[in-house]
Amino acid sequence: MKGVAPFLRTLATLLSMLLLCALADGAAAQPVVRVTTAGQGGTITVAASAEMAVEAGTAWNVITDYDHLAEFIPDMQSSRVIRHDGDQLLVEQRGSLGFLFFQQPIEVTLSVIEAPQRGIEAHAVSGNMAEMDGRYGLETLPSGLVRLSYSGRLVPDFPVPPVVGRIAVRSVLERQFNALVAEIVRRDTAVRGAAPK
Repeated sequence: MKGVAPFLRTLATLLSMLLLCALADGAAAQPVVRVTTAGQGGTITVAASAEMAVEAGTAWNVITDYDHLAEFIPDMQSSRVIRHDGDQLLVEQRGSLGFLFFQQPIEVTLSVIEAPQRGIEAHAVSGNMAEMDGRYGLETLPSGLVRLSYSGRLVPDFPVPPVVGRIAVRSVLERQFNALVAEIVRRDTAVRGAAPK
């Protein structure tokens, strides 16, 4: 009986450590998304980033899955590749930009240049954005996490209320970037689960 109490204390300590490790792993599995926006004149700039415990290849496959983006990206009604020539593509997208009483359909054709596994640069060549430039970057950090970043510059070709426009862009971008990150994590989990043990 004398050895039971120390054994129970040791067992309780081990269980506590396991619980803390599980909680830490759970917290690490939920990427923190950071989004910032700024506006000057008719120009809106946006930036977003997230660090994820995923395979870089999975993240790349998701951000370049142009024909299926509308299936998991909010406020996007359609997305399709209309021309593909090596690492250069034309992608046609339709969606909406909205916040409270402000709602605006968005139609844009993007010239896209891919740097496989590293990044994507996109530039609007037609649609109702006077200017639209964006860049996605992928980077594997020394910690093993994968950082996905986005930076963009938008000049709408339609009237946008100054403050509401920036809030609407931030709201839409935050929803879309969170959905993109969630899809990357979902697919990565599925791939790891299907991998032979």
